[in-house]
Amino acid sequence: MFSSLRVRNYRLFATGAVVSNTGTWMSRITQDWLVLSLTGSSTAVGITTALQFLPLLLFGLYGGVIADRYPKRRILMITQAAQAACGLALAALTLSGQVQVWHVYLIAFLLGMVTVVDNPTRQAFVAEMVGPRELRNAVSLNSANFQSARLIGPAVAGVLITAVGSGWAFLLNGLSFGAPLIGLLLMRTGELHKIERAPRAKGQLREGLAYVAGRPDLLWPIVLVGFIGTFGFNFPIWLSAFADDVFHAGPGTYGLLNTLMAVGSLTGALLAARRTSSRQRLLVGAALMFGVLEIAAAFAPAFWVFAALMVPIGVFAMTFNVTANSSVQLGTDPAMRGRVMSLFMMVFFGGTPIGGPLVGWLTDAYGPRVGFAAGGLVAALAAVTVGLVLARVGGLRLRVELRRGRRVIAFVPRETPGETPGETPRKAPGDSAGDTSRDSPEDTGARGRALTGA
Repeated sequence: MFSSLRVRNYRLFATGAVVSNTGTWMSRITQDWLVLSLTGSSTAVGITTALQFLPLLLFGLYGGVIADRYPKRRILMITQAAQAACGLALAALTLSGQVQVWHVYLIAFLLGMVTVVDNPTRQAFVAEMVGPRELRNAVSLNSANFQSARLIGPAVAGVLITAVGSGWAFLLNGLSFGAPLIGLLLMRTGELHKIERAPRAKGQLREGLAYVAGRPDLLWPIVLVGFIGTFGFNFPIWLSAFADDVFHAGPGTYGLLNTLMAVGSLTGALLAARRTSSRQRLLVGAALMFGVLEIAAAFAPAFWVFAALMVPIGVFAMTFNVTANSSVQLGTDPAMRGRVMSLFMMVFFGGTPIGGPLVGWLTDAYGPRVGFAAGGLVAALAAVTVGLVLARVGGLRLRVELRRGRRVIAFVPRETPGETPGETPRKAPGDSAGDTSRDSPEDTGARGRALTGA
């Protein structure tokens, strides 16, 4: 589960990340509550989130080109310092009592501009630290790291907001970026895995898009990530609205709901770290369960039911996220990884400027329950649609047998010409559910690539 931590450079990276991630979660919770306090509007919270991710939608692919072209460690030192400056600026405005909602909007947008470069660089830098053998494990532990911080950050933010005010949470966030900067400075550059950087040339952006378009095993998971990221991950809007409007509680309850979701997310990330493969059926199944659980939570009759559902929602959200991330990274040529991951991050977070205000408006107009249920419905429908597309691309069909003593619902290879009509199709190597994760590319061709993502 923790095998990649044997690598010294990755240990330094992970240690710095857990400190800065804790500060980031404190800042996110405080930012959402500050905007809600200043405006009383869920739409305003959605606009703040949208502005933070709008640069990813507009410029996200260019961040991948930069990540492929320049030394990633040096880029990360610049981006971490820039995020620290944004956090300290918001702290100064809040502590001085001068903060206005447009200040929060502006700093959210500036953070988004930094994230355009920081996100794909961090994702691609993991491979340079640990190499291909430990990449899947390191991706999972990165998610576990982020979710561990999510356990601490919201709880601390709730206490700080109540006890001393929002400004101190922003101040601690700004100072927290010193930890990853120190970790990056202490790394042994000679122990980094050498990955060929893309030379400066025209058409690199189009080259990255064409690469993904020609790979259905990359394209369709990224499409699914886009739908779920745009409509299913608007938790700042929903949870703040449920805490305030449905359960009539304060920032402590909002922090509690985020913490419970983080418990599930951490569990999902650690379980993902134990897996040795990233199967597409797991990706689709986790996305489907995520959407169904969101719909169930939207109509929870009591607070304790709603709160309890945050845990499994977190488990399936992180299972989906880690599976998508690792399968796309492992299926991508190293020289293209920055550009592919920038597209991945762009559709995952870049859809928020569209989904955030829309979901915020829906929540304000029809209530938190309708807004939450709508997001879950879109996620579930997207999972079913992409699952069927991947099955078709992979040469599979759905087999349903409900005879007494034999109940099977599975994807199996389509009948090939010359096969006896009505004959039970052969099982794919692995199991009766059509698992082809152990087939070689020579044996399965496009079907193997579509199902394994490797």
